[in-house]
Order: sequence, then structure tokens, then C-alpha cells
Amino acid sequence: MREVIFDTETTGLDPKTGDRMVEIGCVEMIGRVETGRSFHAYYNPQRDMPAAAEAVHGLSASFLSAKPLFADTFGELIEFLGDAPLVAHNAAFDFGFLNSELVLIGQEPIAMDRMIDTVAIARKKHPGAKLSLDALCSRYGVDRSHRVKHGALLDAELLAQVYVELTGGRQIGLELAAEDSAAQAAPNRANLNAQGTSSRPHSGSNRLPRREPRPHSASPAELAKHGEFIAGIKGAIWAK
Repeated sequence: MREVIFDTETTGLDPKTGDRMVEIGCVEMIGRVETGRSFHAYYNPQRDMPAAAEAVHGLSASFLSAKPLFADTFGELIEFLGDAPLVAHNAAFDFGFLNSELVLIGQEPIAMDRMIDTVAIARKKHPGAKLSLDALCSRYGVDRSHRVKHGALLDAELLAQVYVELTGGRQIGLELAAEDSAAQAAPNRANLNAQGTSSRPHSGSNRLPRREPRPHSASPAELAKHGEFIAGIKGAIWAK
């Protein structure tokens, strides 16, 4: 199944009060494996950049003034998203800004039933724990040492790794490996059942003959001999 993990950077916290999306980063996954395809864009918000927001992502109004308007290039983003489920951290925030930009230019918003929120998944899996992307990276051993400031594409790449861990992690790979091993072992088991011999050849061209299992219980003579040996041990701790 194809999924798109994405993140946005904005001028503030609420599009209803005039805040705008200024950056989006998307990572494509198929079967919970990154394909190497990604999408990244900056947008000119046509407004100032509050100092608090710039401190988070480092995007200045001067830098963004040279970038295209969302209205001029949104088609490339929509094409990349396709009809895939969209995964984001605190997804309602990112969906809110993306849909606000679409509505502003007269386009249909993204259906909310496509939304997958990793915060909600993490809250169920780790109740009471910290749920920030940084905290989850630490929990799952995802390297974020190169993350100095927030960046939409970088955060989407980190979230893709966290999402895999939240939804099964390396166990997915282990299960597949176990299935492969079982599939490889099946012909050998069939060969043993059919021929009654080991699949490993002898030093010559003949195979080793099948041996009947040995009895595992001791004989009466062996038990008597063992009793005599135990009785002859001097100073045994079990005799005290």
C-alpha cells in the first residue's frame, strides 16, 4: 500500500487568523518502506514572518519572498499526493493548513478520512509518555543529530522512520524473514518425509541411512549401578 508521510512549516498556529503554510515536505512509502521518492516546496506567504515562527524553522520573509505562490505550483503537490493515505504528526494541524491553502485558491480540500495521525497512534501505544517527534525519535533510536531547526522534508523523513516503529517496526522484517525461512525449509522437510534420509549427503554419493530413535530411560541394571555409586560418596551434602 502506498502512503505519503508529510510535514508542514507555517507562519503561526492557526490558518483561521491569517497564518499561512510556507513549506511542505513529503516522503513516499510503499508497504511501509521508503521508495526514495519525495516532494519538497517552499511558498511565498505574501505576509510577514513572526519572530517566534522564524525561530522554529529559520525561514525568513526575505527568503520566502523569492519563492512561488502556492496557487502557482499546487498541482505538482496534488499529483505527488495522489489518493494515498496521508501520515502526519499531530495531523489535524498539517491538514488544517494544507486544506486552508487549497480552499483559498478555490480547490477541493483533502478528505479527512485520508488522515493518519502518528500522535494518536503513539498515545495509544505509549500512554502517559512524551509524544513529540523528538521524544519518539529518542524512544526508537532514530538519529536526529542533524536536526538543528524544524524543516518540513527532514521532519517527514524522521517521521517515516518513527511511523514504521509505531506500526510494527523491525518486527515486520523479522516476520517476513521467518516466512522466507519457513518457505525454504519446506522442501527439505518434504524431502526428509519422502525419502526418510537426511538432505545432507555423506562423503560419498550415498545418503546416510535413517536411524531409529534411541531409548532415553535407564535400564534397571544402570539404575542399580548409579545407586551404588551415589551411596559410596562420603560426606555428600544430600546425606546431611
